[in-house]
Amino acid sequence: MALRPVVFLDRDGTLNVEAGYIRDLANLNLIDGAGEAVRLMNEAGLACILTTNQTGAARGYYPESHILDLNNRLLKLLADAGARLDAVYYCPHLSPEEGGQVSPFNIACDCRKPGTGLVEQAFREHADLDRQLSFVVGDKATDVELARNCAARGVLVETGYGKEVLAGTYQWKVEPDFQAGSIVEAANWIIEQVKSRVAKSSLEA
Repeated sequence: MALRPVVFLDRDGTLNVEAGYIRDLANLNLIDGAGEAVRLMNEAGLACILTTNQTGAARGYYPESHILDLNNRLLKLLADAGARLDAVYYCPHLSPEEGGQVSPFNIACDCRKPGTGLVEQAFREHADLDRQLSFVVGDKATDVELARNCAARGVLVETGYGKEVLAGTYQWKVEPDFQAGSIVEAANWIIEQVKSRVAKSSLEA
C-alpha cells in the first residue's frame, strides 16, 4: 500500500478566522486562501486532517454538538472552495486546573495539543498515512510543539495568533521548521518539501 504524506491542520486562526469561542455558526468564516491551500494539497496527493482543541463544551459555553456543527460548517465552506479534509479530530477536554467545568469534558487527557493523542488516533485509523512525511500547521506554539512531539515538521502561520507567538506575547516563543505569512504559503512549502523528498527517494532507489 502506497503511503500518503499527511498534513495535520489546526482550525481557528489557521483555516478559519480567529473569532474566540464561536457561538453563532455564521461567525465561522474561512481565512483568505484557506480553500485554495487545502485544494492545492488535495491535488498534490497529501492527506489533510483537522486536529483542533475545542474547549467550549468543557467551559460550559455550548454543548459538544455545537463543536460538531462548527466543524461541519468548516467542511462545507471548504467544499464550496473545491477543497476537502480527509478526517476531522477534535479534543473537547480541559482539566479543572485549566478551567474545565463540565463533565465529562473536564478531565486531563493526552489528546489536547500539544499532546499527540489526536495524531496517533489518525495514524491508527488511516493506515495509509506516512509518518516520515508528516507536517503540522497552526498559529499557536502548541501546534509547533505538537509537531516536535510526533516527529513531524512544524509550520507556524502568521494568521490568528501566529504573529503574537513569534513576538513572544502569546503562549511562548517557538522555532518552527517554516514560518508562513499565509496558509497558501504554508501549503506551497509543504508541497515542495514532499516533491523534494520523493525525488530524492527515486534517485536512491
